[in-house]
Amino acid sequence: MARIGVLLSGCGVYDGSEIHEAVLTLLALDRAGARIVCMAPDIDQYHVINHLTQEVSNEKRNVLVESARIARGEIKDIREVKAEDIDGLIIPGGYGAAKNLSDFAFKGAEATVNPDVGRLLSEMVAAGKPVGAICIAPATLTRALSDRKPEVTIGTDEGTAAVIEAMGGRHKACSVDMIHVDARNRIVSTPAYMLGPGIKDVAEGIEKLVAKVMELAG
Repeated sequence: MARIGVLLSGCGVYDGSEIHEAVLTLLALDRAGARIVCMAPDIDQYHVINHLTQEVSNEKRNVLVESARIARGEIKDIREVKAEDIDGLIIPGGYGAAKNLSDFAFKGAEATVNPDVGRLLSEMVAAGKPVGAICIAPATLTRALSDRKPEVTIGTDEGTAAVIEAMGGRHKACSVDMIHVDARNRIVSTPAYMLGPGIKDVAEGIEKLVAKVMELAG
């Protein structure tokens, strides 16, 4: 049974993991018979967004605690996870992937990546283990692995694609139902809600990504 990590970044599209993308990932992995290992960094969110008004709230929330909502409490601090513990890793999107796992949402090509996120990504690729990145998550992955010049897709957004290229990545345009496979680095990506428009549309690409990660994980 393949052990697949799912790296979450909070709970909610505007300040954490995109919930549809996270749940679709978990569902596809469960259907494929994977042993799922959810994880998140034990840090404060960059900020909290009221998802009804989309305004910034003055409250504080913890990324690991919020991610535990999606994982139904079964979740690890990413500090405790090493590449040897899992056979593959998938990162759902949502702004949290670019606000909490890195600060790409604010600094673009000058972004920095959470140290434990960067460590695990480097360990996975060095070990030849597959990594899947959904929606905006390929931007954080590219920043973390810029020396490897990863090939990724975030869909067709020219601005974000240009920043990915500026960070050393190679962007490949894809439709929402497609995946791109970087065979050299064993990285799989799909646009999901970077394109949308709905849950049935993003499900197609996410299901293909999960299937490919499972295949590469052996």
